[in-house]
Amino acid sequence: MIDPVVVKEFLSQRRIALVGASADPRMFGHTVYRELREHGYDIVAVNPTHDRIGDEPCYPDLASVAGKLDGVVVMVHRDKAAGVVRTCANIGIPRVWLFQGIGGVGAVSDEAVALCREHGIEVIPGACPLMSLEPVGWFHRIHRFAQWVNGSLAAA
Repeated sequence: MIDPVVVKEFLSQRRIALVGASADPRMFGHTVYRELREHGYDIVAVNPTHDRIGDEPCYPDLASVAGKLDGVVVMVHRDKAAGVVRTCANIGIPRVWLFQGIGGVGAVSDEAVALCREHGIEVIPGACPLMSLEPVGWFHRIHRFAQWVNGSLAAA
């Protein structure tokens, strides 16, 4: 179950890395990156297959990012998510959002969630940050309502 208080705390942070950011505008990793940037976040792109996203640098991994990160959105396949969480633990990331969209595999795995909890990392195990990024667009309001109805999102 996703706790709206934890979501609000995550989104109150300003410097967030997006692992799985994409330079391809057709990919959702690009959409989330763009939306977070447009909402004023200091969003750091992480993807070993890109050098840049637009005018901004894209880092091959979290360990290459200079400076403190307040949180990490993980948008890689769940088979790779635990490795990302291990890196987060090693470099002192306090919060992780394991992305889960509609119909996709997402980043949520039992191992990734357990690693977050084992290392004291605040974890959001699923959902899409755009469901809570104000103002929430109509599609993401419907997605948020569907998660509330199916019991995966706690009432605010």
